[in-house]
Amino acid sequence: MSDYFEIDFLDVESKKSGDAIPLRYSIDGVTRIHVTDGGFQATGDLVVKHINKYYGAPKYIDAVIVTHPDSDHAGGLRKLFDEYEIGELWMLRPWLYVDELIDRFSRFTSTDNLAKRLKEIYPNLAALEELAQEHGVKISEPFQGAKIGDFSILAPSKNRYLDLVVESEKTPEATKEEEETLAEAAGQLVKKAINFIKSAWGDEYFPEDDTSPENNMSVIQYACLCDKKVLLTGDAGRAALEEAADFAPNVGLILPGIDQMQVPHHGSRHNVSTEVLDRWLGAKHGEQPESESFTAIVSAAEEDKDHPRKSVIRAFIHRGAKVISTEGSDKRTGHNVPKREGWVAVTPMPYPEDQED
Repeated sequence: MSDYFEIDFLDVESKKSGDAIPLRYSIDGVTRIHVTDGGFQATGDLVVKHINKYYGAPKYIDAVIVTHPDSDHAGGLRKLFDEYEIGELWMLRPWLYVDELIDRFSRFTSTDNLAKRLKEIYPNLAALEELAQEHGVKISEPFQGAKIGDFSILAPSKNRYLDLVVESEKTPEATKEEEETLAEAAGQLVKKAINFIKSAWGDEYFPEDDTSPENNMSVIQYACLCDKKVLLTGDAGRAALEEAADFAPNVGLILPGIDQMQVPHHGSRHNVSTEVLDRWLGAKHGEQPESESFTAIVSAAEEDKDHPRKSVIRAFIHRGAKVISTEGSDKRTGHNVPKREGWVAVTPMPYPEDQED
């Protein structure tokens, strides 16, 4: 069979969106299976079922990548260790760097205590580490410049990652989410209402602040497969995407221009900006183009009313994107892909005439 690649964005259905992205590609007769994130812990069975049904019930997965510590990305990967032989687990474990970090934490004088605290903050990573060690799976560091098969890691660099760990410890995302959940259950959390404004073609409004340190830890992967430029972003924010763009020439990627791109963080407004998108995808078209020039895929659950944001959908369409969402069903993108019974061409998301103020 000729060279091909297929990237599946699974429909992680929950009140909050998640990412589960198995992919398979064959280049010069060599086929690899590569799983990026696995959704929530309950999503693991869906990932296994999908891989077995569409990737030929393999015994072996070449690489499993954890983009960052959040439960909607890392939780479902645990199931893979029970089902497959895994060639390599790629994830960043902050406790490995306590010798470099200890002087930046005023509350800690012991590296052992700091390592213990970091494992408490990032329990999903700690659980995956334990599973990998039990199964004899090698764990590698996906820092900028690393290669995973045909994929190159564009971000994060080690220095920026360590900075983010220090920032994250002050307000851990998991702790913040737990506090908000408890407050909401007690009726003490009042979410600010979103106002929508009708907008002309090309108008873009984004908040001033970037996403959380945890999201900016996201591993950004790039590969040129079958002459198609593919970018997987996890929940990367503006700082991460800028660092990745700075590094892109080192792997032969000249920007702007991407053919298949994951929309960061389920389409959140805090992860992109006009400037960041211009750098990656080019400037806005003066009017809506007659045809799309690239594909943008967003992992979003139907029950998640906060994602994707209309302003993000608009911004990608401004640059010529065919925007596809996982809401309601799994989605696949690729080139020269094997046929699947019952799978049909997807209808892209329409252009929103209004957006969040």
